[in-house]
Amino acid sequence: MSSFCVYLGSRDGRDPVFIEAARRFGTQLARRGHTLIYGGARIGMMGALADAVLAEDGKAIGVMPNHLVEREQAHRALTRLIRVSNMHERKATMAAHADAFVVLPGGIGTLEEFFEAWTWHYLGLHEKPIGVLDTNGFYAPLLSFLDSTVAHGFLNGHTRSELIDATDPVDLLDSLEARLARRLST
Repeated sequence: MSSFCVYLGSRDGRDPVFIEAARRFGTQLARRGHTLIYGGARIGMMGALADAVLAEDGKAIGVMPNHLVEREQAHRALTRLIRVSNMHERKATMAAHADAFVVLPGGIGTLEEFFEAWTWHYLGLHEKPIGVLDTNGFYAPLLSFLDSTVAHGFLNGHTRSELIDATDPVDLLDSLEARLARRLST
């Protein structure tokens, strides 16, 4: 099966719907036999996602720089925790282990990781599918902005269409799996 690199917050967020969506996504990942690749924390949405994967006997691999192991409270029950030297190595390691990328609600770190992975795709450095889980309209303003960048000529329509977005974890995973299957069949 495939490995999904998931970018998301290490905080809970104010609405419990975000944690629940992370759990649903993690449960579905594990039930479908996929491996989770993520930032390695045991707190917030990151922890909820990993716990859901592990509760289904799935594989959860965390990647965390040494300086964040205590600050982000590394998850000690993971299938594997990869400790790296810095944030650049973290992102490169996560990307190297991934077959697809997913972004769930989070803050500036989540957005930075997401945009880097999408930029790498645009530049032809990988062909891995990228999905956005728009839980409770969290990413609706961003998705609207991205559509605006196409309308204003700063982003081509093909690049925008390469980004999969859905409001339901199951629908997003279905779409990503379909994109992965097409990629592997060519």
